[in-house]
Amino acid sequence: MIHSIAIGSFDGLHIAHQELVKKADGVVVIERGFGTISPGWRRTLYTDKATFFYMFDKVKSLTPKEFVAKLKRDFPALKRIVVGYDFVYGKDRSGTIATLKADFDGEVEVVEEVKLNGVSVHSRVIRELIKSSQIEQANSMLGREYSIYAKSIKGQGLGAKNLVATINLDIKQYSLPVGVFATRTTLNANRYNSITFIGHRESTDGNFAVETHILDSSFNIEVKEGSELSVEFVSFIRANRKFDSLDSLKEQISKDIKIAKGVL
Repeated sequence: MIHSIAIGSFDGLHIAHQELVKKADGVVVIERGFGTISPGWRRTLYTDKATFFYMFDKVKSLTPKEFVAKLKRDFPALKRIVVGYDFVYGKDRSGTIATLKADFDGEVEVVEEVKLNGVSVHSRVIRELIKSSQIEQANSMLGREYSIYAKSIKGQGLGAKNLVATINLDIKQYSLPVGVFATRTTLNANRYNSITFIGHRESTDGNFAVETHILDSSFNIEVKEGSELSVEFVSFIRANRKFDSLDSLKEQISKDIKIAKGVL
């Protein structure tokens, strides 16, 4: 039986979210469809608590009283609700912590603001850090390495012939950094050290791409199109730029790989 729940959007399940989650038996995710750190059900990867999803479009018209009534129907043994200090809910965001305490006949626990190095930890802050390629700072707020999940797609075929062999990825929904990164790639339940490029291929066809290269020299698996894999971002190596020739690009890639191996 669920006696306590933490409520929020929980995109990323970052260190501030974890302060809420650890105080509850279950997690209620208000799914707005905006999650790009851990979209949809991926949130469940970062908690062992029972997780329940309320679709925002189906609850946004509820008054604060109606929303609390729904919680009590859905969780008949509910005795405690855990929320963040800035929690609002109900139609037109009219519900506040004060109304929640008035409408709910159990305990309401409010978790205060969590800061890291003087900066308030929020999903929107982490999204901006990711987009600006400040991956180490984003990881600190997440409390883990930022991960994306993808499917392999057919690439140019240029890498294996002239540069290094890469797995080309099709990414949906996720916030993405841009540049070259030391990463770890998981494929078929095996985790490999890797280096990942994200951005426009300025030196070749100019198209946007996400490509990961496995650093393990014994890796010789043919990755079929549509294979599922994940990439964890460990450290930023360098920004994307255009090279005058494939030879100079290949020389830079060798330097990048050496840095990545040192990091990993």
